[in-house]
Amino acid sequence: MGADAGQRSADLRNYVLVTGAYWADTITDGAIRVLVLFFFYERGYTPIEVASLFLFYELFGVVTNLVGGWLAARLGLKSTLFGGLGVQLVALGMLAVAPASLLVVAYVMVAQALSGIAKDLTKMSSKSAIKLVVPEDASGQLYRWVSILTGSKNALKGVGFFVGGLLLTTVGFRTGLVVLMGLVATALVAVVVLMRGDLGRPDPGAKFRGMFSNNRSVNVLAGARIFLFASRDVWFVVALPVYLRDELGWSFWQVGIFLAVWVIGYGVVQATAPRYIRGPDGRTATWLAFVLAAFPAAIAAALVTDIDPGVVLVAGLIVFGVVFAMNSAVHSYLILAYADGDRVAMNVGFYYMANAGGRLAGTVLSGVLYQVAGLEACLWTSAAFVLAAGVLSRLLPSSTPPTPRAAPQDLVPA
Repeated sequence: MGADAGQRSADLRNYVLVTGAYWADTITDGAIRVLVLFFFYERGYTPIEVASLFLFYELFGVVTNLVGGWLAARLGLKSTLFGGLGVQLVALGMLAVAPASLLVVAYVMVAQALSGIAKDLTKMSSKSAIKLVVPEDASGQLYRWVSILTGSKNALKGVGFFVGGLLLTTVGFRTGLVVLMGLVATALVAVVVLMRGDLGRPDPGAKFRGMFSNNRSVNVLAGARIFLFASRDVWFVVALPVYLRDELGWSFWQVGIFLAVWVIGYGVVQATAPRYIRGPDGRTATWLAFVLAAFPAAIAAALVTDIDPGVVLVAGLIVFGVVFAMNSAVHSYLILAYADGDRVAMNVGFYYMANAGGRLAGTVLSGVLYQVAGLEACLWTSAAFVLAAGVLSRLLPSSTPPTPRAAPQDLVPA
């Protein structure tokens, strides 16, 4: 009994360290996005070229979620955490030390690819650690903990947007990157010095084919997740900040604050979703998606009227963010509820690969659609994607099974 309590205390300590490192990397990830986006857009890059800067970031997110779960199963979660923070330092250093002549699309795409790998490796470690501290069959507690972790991550990414805009305005592009390197280096030193033992046990016999799910519910949810996140990023990544800057004349500071407040609010709603939505299941995900689809369509329709576009965007996207956050929180719980007890992390890794695929599609379309047809086209596409997520969600079970307790050796990044 005493040994079990001691093990749980050690697991909790490591979980706190992993989560803190994840938070530091999340702030950095958001800040890099704003720094890169506006630094290159102000130098005459088109929206399509700006979107291409993030192409490898999203593409390698797909690859990392697919391969990273298998690597962590074989090498352990500690390895993926240390590797993620180390790779983030390399990505920041590439951008900080390169002369202006090397800051071209291909070079920045490679740096962004490394940043995407780093972000997903640290995310995997922190989300997998939840399974070590949530008691068996405690589905309600699991829902709350997942919502809090995911919500705090998104809130801190919003802080990162604010930090990126502040750094670009006050100290400039390269000095801002050096400041972010200091933040990540501090997190890396902290986990190396303070973490004790392993977070779960490596399984050298883990097979790569285990990453692909045979669970129908997991596959359907992954499909819905692709369309849900594509619906957000198709306007959020490039189209919205460029529209606010070019069409409405907002400053870097104003755009950064708006993006930060939106994402922070999104994270807060996601963290508190269990207060408002209890016992979520497939039906919950379905009706939330259909409600969500109305908002990008309404915003797009309002933008062609005489209503102030600034008011339309701010008010409409706030409501969109609230419903989107609740839908995302329900998805994050359902994947753990649906996952097979003996392959939980493999299922979750597959699901987050789909999540990254949706972001990739949304990122590419955000630049292309905005340059070709404007913000309204991005918003109508967003509405269509959400409807597709709702249609797929109708295929999910109308109830969720009790949450299985996974053995430590079964835990790999999620």
